[in-house]
Amino acid sequence: MKFNKPSFVAVFGLFAALLVFSQATLNARDADVAPLTLAAAQTAKQQCISVCRARYRDCQSLKQIPTSECRGVYQDCTRFKCAAAKG
Repeated sequence: MKFNKPSFVAVFGLFAALLVFSQATLNARDADVAPLTLAAAQTAKQQCISVCRARYRDCQSLKQIPTSECRGVYQDCTRFKCAAAKG
């Protein structure tokens, strides 16, 4: 098979351009990971707070300790358990 020089250069140039654009797309896709990580951290924090709220409601419904102490249970839970989820 015989190639003429101008068409070979054109095909090679097109291939090089596609390679460059595919690299740019890959880098742009990698850059989008940061917002997803932040969203996951916020979701983890919200889940933790929901667990603490459930503990608070359980504490109130059992009526074994005063409500003011149940608030302390909630505050301690959010302060110590959810601190790692702050991201």
